[in-house]
Amino acid sequence: MPKFAANLSFLFADVPFPERFARAAAAGFAGVEYLFPYGWPAAEIAGWLRDAGLQQVLFNLPPGDWDAGERGIACLPGREHEFAAGVDTALAYAQALGCQQVHCMAGLRPAGVDEAELTATYVANLRHAAERFASIGATVLIEPINSRIDMPGYWLDDIHRALALLDAIDRPNVRLQLDLYHVQIIQGDLARCIEANFARIGHIQIADNPGRHEPGSGEINYPFLFALLDRLAYAGWVGCEYKPLTTTEAGLGWMPR
Repeated sequence: MPKFAANLSFLFADVPFPERFARAAAAGFAGVEYLFPYGWPAAEIAGWLRDAGLQQVLFNLPPGDWDAGERGIACLPGREHEFAAGVDTALAYAQALGCQQVHCMAGLRPAGVDEAELTATYVANLRHAAERFASIGATVLIEPINSRIDMPGYWLDDIHRALALLDAIDRPNVRLQLDLYHVQIIQGDLARCIEANFARIGHIQIADNPGRHEPGSGEINYPFLFALLDRLAYAGWVGCEYKPLTTTEAGLGWMPR
């Protein structure tokens, strides 16, 4: 069975963020991920992880002005210095938390900018991030996110574009983050997508569709996909990035099954 990590931006959201670590451990999780750690000192988060006996699996690079609607800046020309500063911030957190993978959000497509310029900016920024994180043996992940429902205007919203970008970036520590909820909305055909791209996958995330709720609440056959990951000998983590229908604990019946 895969290793499951609780996404603390989505799960146990009925308590303040610092309390979610102990709740995740009590529910049987061995690892955690979340969107961003930057609102808390890294030393405090490290203490929460240590006290709960949890491993930090993943977090995102700074996304620009999230509250103003930005969803990453990696593809945005003119923001390269800000991106590089964000890489340094994330690197310091990754070192303090013992985290070996970070996700880089691409950003929303800006109006009036040539596609080739967006691609060139993104590739250069990801190469820079890859070089910085290689210094601690860590991996940078890129993720296709659906722009139809969850993130309208997101630039990296296609599996094939993500694969082409991996080729263009051409760095061994840049890999694919495959959120099966997003893949289902973007194109479906989940099992073939996993099998065809298995060697390039660094991290997997899950939620059911429609609604982005827990496995078993929608159309995705997660028991089949978990068995597939076992057959493929997937050794990475599976991040549980879903919105519980009721409470997190009440919705965890899928995990022991």
